[in-house]
Amino acid sequence: MNQYRFRGLFAGALILLATSVPAPSANAQAAPTAPTAPTAPTAPTAAAQDPAAQAGMRQAINHYFRGQATGDASHMRRAFLPGARIESVRDGKVSSLTLDEFCAFFKGQPAANEASRVRTIDFMDASGSAGTARITLDHGAMVITDYFLLLKVGDEWKIANKISHFGRREGAAG
Repeated sequence: MNQYRFRGLFAGALILLATSVPAPSANAQAAPTAPTAPTAPTAPTAAAQDPAAQAGMRQAINHYFRGQATGDASHMRRAFLPGARIESVRDGKVSSLTLDEFCAFFKGQPAANEASRVRTIDFMDASGSAGTARITLDHGAMVITDYFLLLKVGDEWKIANKISHFGRREGAAG
């Protein structure tokens, strides 16, 4: 049984239970109510399953991955909209970069540990011309989670904004 069907059955059972409880009498004190669980969709949206949207978003993300792997900023410029912002919090300080400031970090050479780095797309979702994705960059001691907001401009998907979380792997040196 897939998770969406199970959630739907579970939600249906809760509704049935809630509607079968008799109403309190006028003299009864109201008991505190438990918060309700958010409802889950019964299936992924049609847009989330759109192969063209998935392929377009994947292409933008692959440019981002190639820029990281090669140190070539031109791939970053292909991945992002010109007005994109790249934001994170490191050591308690907010960093907010323009695309030009972000591209300045890429000097045309791969990182010394490039062969050991792993990049994955965790999920993508789209609705019309707007999409989102989460990726994970495993750099050994450092694990970076990036969230992208993507827009379809003409026939091409671009990253409009990126936010990142920088985490250290437990027990990792450095």
